[in-house]
Formats: sequence, structure tokens, C-alpha cells
Amino acid sequence: MKKTAAAMALVLVIALVLATQTFYTVDQTESAIVLLLGKPVRTVYDPGLHVKTPFMQQVLSFDNRVLEYDADARVIVTKDKKNLVIDNYAKWQIKDPLKFYQTMRNEMGAQARLDDIIYSNLRAELGKYTLSQVVAENRAHIMEAVTTDTNLLALSYGIEVVDVRIKRAELPEENENHVFGRMQAEREQEAKRYRSEGEEAAITIRAEADKERTILLAEARRTAEELRGQGDAAATKIYAEAYEQDPEFFDFIRTMEAYKKAISDETLLVLGPDAEFFRFLKSER
Repeated sequence: MKKTAAAMALVLVIALVLATQTFYTVDQTESAIVLLLGKPVRTVYDPGLHVKTPFMQQVLSFDNRVLEYDADARVIVTKDKKNLVIDNYAKWQIKDPLKFYQTMRNEMGAQARLDDIIYSNLRAELGKYTLSQVVAENRAHIMEAVTTDTNLLALSYGIEVVDVRIKRAELPEENENHVFGRMQAEREQEAKRYRSEGEEAAITIRAEADKERTILLAEARRTAEELRGQGDAAATKIYAEAYEQDPEFFDFIRTMEAYKKAISDETLLVLGPDAEFFRFLKSER
């Protein structure tokens, strides 16, 4: 009885070992390579339960999700010879598990290779631009170019590089004060240029305004003189017409107006009694 139980237990153990060596599963987030005596024989992409030759075949699984690689900060020299500390990261994915296994073996090897490729492309691309262009102007364009160039090289390793981004771009501490001082001097120089251009424009505007004012005043004076001349001519005409209608009455009115303007309480006139000026004040008998 004991021998029978022992035999059954042995059979179960052998069956269990044989099952674990024969069947394997592939998760939805994975792909697998089946190796025969260390050599790849097929690639499995479909998730589920699969069968392999027991003891002779081995299964290696690879994550097919988008993976993230975070690089260490490194110094890169820009076009204007400025040192820039770049901290970048990349998102990548295993697209060809067989090629990946043959070239990289594992994720650790892939990240080490990506580190070299990305740093090389970053150094080459950032070397085309000045510090200000890298920091403030062309970062998106630079990252697109680095991602494209890195992906072209990574495809030969069975890897697709989805994105490369700069997390942080800083100056080394020893260069910060010098660069900031120069940037401040450049901004001050630019501000002086703007102020100078503004003053020049203001002078031009004031000169044009003074010119227009002078022209307007001259035209106004000319118009006033013309109107005054026309008024004087009209008055003279009216006086002449009035004089022609009654010369004696006109002479009397003009003389009365002369009395009004010339004679007051403080007026002293030294005239002879027969002066023509007082002809209308003499009584006629």
C-alpha cells in the first residue's frame, strides 16, 4: 500500500514537472522568445497558454509596454562655447524581441546603449545652437531632431524611441554669474537702444508738429488779413455811399465822433476861436 502511494506521488511529481516544462503563459503586456539549446527558434506575441519542448526549450519574456529611461545630468557645450548641464529622459519600447535579444540581451543593456546614443545626438544637436536658443527658443525643434535621430539608430537594436525630452537645462555654478552678468549687460544695451530710438522718434514728431503749427498759424493770419481787408473795403464802401447820400450830415456825424474821442474832462486843447474843428459848436445868429 505504501509502495503504491509512493509511486502515485512520484508520478504526480513527474507530471507536475513535465507540465511546468511543457506549458508556459505569455501576459498581455509581454512578448516572448523560445530558445532551443540557447538559440532562438520563434517569437511569441499572442498572450495566453503556449506549449514548448520540455527541458530542451527555454522561454524569455520581454515587456512590450512603453518604458522610461532617466539619464544622469551631463555637461554639453553649445554653439557659443557655453557649458550647459542637461538632464534628460527618454521613452522607449521593445518592437522586435528577437533583434533586441540578439543585440541587447536585456533592459539594462538597452538603457546603457540608449544612454550613449541619446547623449551623442544631444551633444551634436545642441552644438548647432547658442545658449539662449537652447533655453528659450528652439528646444521643441531640438527634441524632435534628437528623437528622430535616436530612433533611426535604435531600430537596429529592435527598439523604438517614442520621445526624448530635457527635464532640466542649467549652467554650471561657476558660469552662472558670468553669463547672467553678460545677459544683463546685453539687455541694458538693448534698452538704451530702444530709448535712443524713442527719443529720435519723439524729436521727429515734435518737429513735424511745430512745422504744421507754423503753417496753420501763417494760414490763419493770412486768412485774417484777407477778411480784415475785405471788412475795411466794405466799410469804406459803406462810408462812401453814405457820404454821397448826404455829405453834410455825414460830415456832422464824423465830427461828433471826433468830439467824443478827443474831448474829455482832462483834455486841454489850445485852439484859436476860429478853428475849423469847433465849427459845429458855434452858434449862428
